[in-house]
Amino acid sequence: MAIQLLCNDVYSIGSRDWDRRLFDELIPLPDGTSYNAYLIKGSEKTALIDAVDPNKKNELINNLKQLNIQNLDYVISNHAEQDHSGAIPDVLKLYPYSKVVTNSKCKEFLIDHLLIEENRFITIEDGESISLGNKTLEFYLTPWVHWPETMVTYLKENKILFSCDFFGSHLATSDLFVKDEYKVISDAKRYYAEIMMPFRTQIVKNIQKIEELNFNYIAPSHGPVYDKPQIIIDAYKDWISDRTNNTVIIPYISMHGSTEYMANYLTDSLISKGIAVKLFNLSKTDLGELAMSIVDATTLLLGTSTVLVGPHPAAFYATALVNALKPKLKFISVFGSYGWGGKTIEMIQANLNRLNVQIIPPVQIKGHPRKEDLDLLEKLAVQVYEKHKALNLL
Repeated sequence: MAIQLLCNDVYSIGSRDWDRRLFDELIPLPDGTSYNAYLIKGSEKTALIDAVDPNKKNELINNLKQLNIQNLDYVISNHAEQDHSGAIPDVLKLYPYSKVVTNSKCKEFLIDHLLIEENRFITIEDGESISLGNKTLEFYLTPWVHWPETMVTYLKENKILFSCDFFGSHLATSDLFVKDEYKVISDAKRYYAEIMMPFRTQIVKNIQKIEELNFNYIAPSHGPVYDKPQIIIDAYKDWISDRTNNTVIIPYISMHGSTEYMANYLTDSLISKGIAVKLFNLSKTDLGELAMSIVDATTLLLGTSTVLVGPHPAAFYATALVNALKPKLKFISVFGSYGWGGKTIEMIQANLNRLNVQIIPPVQIKGHPRKEDLDLLEKLAVQVYEKHKALNLL
């Protein structure tokens, strides 16, 4: 990534990964990503805020050399995950007198994952600071966004919050600052849905904490810098609130068409009642899109065929994903078709044990839907309508 000037003596020197399409071997990346690192030149000392993924270490090292950094005093590690920390050992090798500044929990992780020697660390506490001469770095612990050791760094004089994963977006772009607000917020929502949503309660506390700081920029470790930071603050406040909208999510998988028929019937019935519906065929769906859709939704209706005696593996995986992400859904139900029997409903419901939701009675039929089966689906749609109406969503 080309070196870009954020403001006076503060540079973005990380790396863009235009071609990466999967993160942690799990999360789709339709727009690539970036591993942002920031160099701060003080009148007396110099600091690097975070590093980059190990695969991009040469870009970071070359940028440091291009800036003619002879002495690097501090490497600030806000988060130990390797996409932010993986190049730290190479930086320490290049600058043998530099110290890693981080909290005690992150220090422990960096020693375990990167085998950094203990004598290379300076350990800080919540609210502590270090001076670079004419610039001051303050450190604030923000646990569980999204690891237990995460923290943010605040550059007091330039009013920049280096937030690491907090407020990030998986987006490779040549823009240093946010230009296309809709696109960036959309990618930030995907990032929140896939990574941050399970920690919604903790994020509430951490946003309250960082809002006490007076910042003009939020510089995350993925995606562009917010020079109008209130847009991402407001988006996060909405996502972490208890508010849901008048939307039903219907992810389904159908082997021979019966469950698909049921999914389409439910979709049409709900739309006719004034409810927004998002339908996802699990054999084709980007699971990141599914995760984004449940950030604000009120109800999820899962459709699945029965394979042998249980749910289709794609449906079972989808419920495991929803269970892990812990969205603020209010209601869930299951529908589908089976051939001769099984325990599909019981297995699906057991896979949703972390969610604080009301289970609407499921609709499971044998074979292709008949008139009486469609009546059951209509009853389910009416129940959803009544529950949305009771929440004043209609």
